[in-house]
Amino acid sequence: MSENLPWVIKHRPRTLEEFVDQEEARKTFIEWYEQWKAGRPEKKAVLLHGPAGTGKSSFVQAFANSYNLELYEMNASDYRRRSDIERLVRVAASTGSLSGRGKLIFLDEVDGLNPKSDEGGVEAILQLIEVSKHPVVMAANDAYNPNIRSLRDVSLLIEFKRLRETAVVQALSRICEKEGIHCEREGLKEIAKRSEGDLRSAINDLQAIAEAYGRVTLELAKAVSAYRNRVYAPFEALRRIFNAKYIFQARDAISSANIDYDTLMIWINEHIPTYYDTPEEVSRAYEALSRADVYLGRIIKSGSWDLLNYAMELMGPGVAFSRKTYKGKFVKFTYPERFRLLSETRKAREIRDSIAEALARRLLTSKAAVRSEVIPYLKVIFTSNPKMAAGIAREYGLTEEMVKFLAGSKAGEVLSYLKKPSRGRRS
Repeated sequence: MSENLPWVIKHRPRTLEEFVDQEEARKTFIEWYEQWKAGRPEKKAVLLHGPAGTGKSSFVQAFANSYNLELYEMNASDYRRRSDIERLVRVAASTGSLSGRGKLIFLDEVDGLNPKSDEGGVEAILQLIEVSKHPVVMAANDAYNPNIRSLRDVSLLIEFKRLRETAVVQALSRICEKEGIHCEREGLKEIAKRSEGDLRSAINDLQAIAEAYGRVTLELAKAVSAYRNRVYAPFEALRRIFNAKYIFQARDAISSANIDYDTLMIWINEHIPTYYDTPEEVSRAYEALSRADVYLGRIIKSGSWDLLNYAMELMGPGVAFSRKTYKGKFVKFTYPERFRLLSETRKAREIRDSIAEALARRLLTSKAAVRSEVIPYLKVIFTSNPKMAAGIAREYGLTEEMVKFLAGSKAGEVLSYLKKPSRGRRS
């Protein structure tokens, strides 16, 4: 039966010793697992993220084998609803292993979940992470998919980068040796080059050539294997933009990014000072990005989508070649501070909007007017006159959350006045 298996399954690494590349990710994961065993994890769950074919699922399976753990695995894109996740996973999270070994819970492809249409699947996973007695590992191609923002916030993010060409060649050579197939190293290099760090597609190409011709040569690799249209996550897109040697590379990074242009602009904006060294380079890069922003604004106002090419040229090649010389340096790109702050203040903004909605009906005005003209004055009243604030809160039916938002440190005083019985109005 194993003879008929696809090679990506047949030659999947069984232990960490067989797993190639991803040294940084491997080290971070092992440190997290040791913290989990000691009862002091930085985060209760881990989110492995990176492009397809970089070994996320294979790593988890190899790790479980190396550490003699019982692996409880499910694909979140196949079991989406709350009832599915609770039925299949929650029991495993709250009970011990039948074999007496440790247990690892693995949810693959969590970015395939949709909070609106999948009936509480994301919320069920959050509850699972909270109550689980065992480490929870998740995997996603795109960790910054808005659908899994809440999962990202409670997880330690570990990035799996596209594999180095030498690592892909090493893995392919091992497979050729096990299969007893003559493989020219130059042919393997060509397959690895065309795979662009996707080991899964490289192995599939290798199997296709080997089974068809019984050998792998440079000529066959060029004739059979194909360059693939890649989709780049934000980190990858940034690396390719800032490290582009040629204009077409920067242009391709922009067009292949898996986020919209406005979001990508925010990523680029925050990392220009990180990558460029001199004020002149920074200035030129921001000049190109600001002009791109102008074009995007004109597109929205006029609907002239033929201007998009100009915006893409300025965001990609315009920013990339603001440098004086090619650097090719490694920079650790981070999640934009703007998104982090928005995530942290999301609850406060939701409460502010609920206050605006409640007061707008009573004041016969718009929610925007309440936000800009009424709430600032209410904050002054609630922080300076708790007794009057309590009367306002009682009259307009403001909740405890709303009171805390408006009163800040004075919330306790306002709430204490609210708990006192109100006196009837004089006739």
